[in-house]
Amino acid sequence: MSACIDLYDVRCTLAGRTVLDIERLVVGEGERVAIVGHNGAGKSTLLRVLSGFTRPTAGQVSVLGLRLDASLPPARLRALRCEAGQVLQGLHLVPRLSALENVLIGSLGRVTGWRSWVRRYPAHEVERARAALATVGMLDQASMRTDGLSGGERQKVAIARMLVQAPRLILADEPTAALDPAAAQVICRVLGMAVAGKTLVSVVHNTTLLPLLAERVIGLRKGRIAFDLPQSQVDTRQLAALYGGPSVPVRDRVDEHFKRRQHTCLHPDASAGRSPCH
Repeated sequence: MSACIDLYDVRCTLAGRTVLDIERLVVGEGERVAIVGHNGAGKSTLLRVLSGFTRPTAGQVSVLGLRLDASLPPARLRALRCEAGQVLQGLHLVPRLSALENVLIGSLGRVTGWRSWVRRYPAHEVERARAALATVGMLDQASMRTDGLSGGERQKVAIARMLVQAPRLILADEPTAALDPAAAQVICRVLGMAVAGKTLVSVVHNTTLLPLLAERVIGLRKGRIAFDLPQSQVDTRQLAALYGGPSVPVRDRVDEHFKRRQHTCLHPDASAGRSPCH
């Protein structure tokens, strides 16, 4: 198996504080890896390094054969970001555009010039986008504005947009952060099926979702790798220790997290029962 990601002696510092310190990390092509750890452990920083948005203070970073610890020419960086798709917490959908138009944004690495400015996409790209929406079960909502969709539906649109991009590497930063446990399970199954055969690196807070997203789990603590194990070998005791002590079971902490989210949702639609948090 060839390496998709290769990090050696990578360190990132911010305001004199080390936020990431990884001696060695190799992810093979086609692997599904979850990154877990408490807030501030360096998970999101690691994803930014892998996407080329953050350059490490020291060390070597190779992603899809490109060295990211040195400055890349704009054309090479653009090529990398076409090959490395992202599913982010904020989704970054355009609210006034339809689900189909948002998914077509994933083709902009191939559609350039005047077509990209006036949103006149070639017929084969439109068909590709419709096929991606069908894959995530959203073809019937293709013409709906995304600001009229539920949280789970918007997440599916974001996944479809990533599929249209056709990346070799997918970086997912807490892809179910705004969803309740039932909706999160659905989204993880959709994401897992959609990225079959591709390399997937996910930041995961809800550890009950690990079997759906990963074959390998990396625990980060204070920017360093605390463990790197097959998903089947990661138990509750290890996770409890990673998150700061064994007194509260991991599943109970996850459930309490969603209870707090549901009780404090301030979204304007919450009173009508359409909160994106539910």
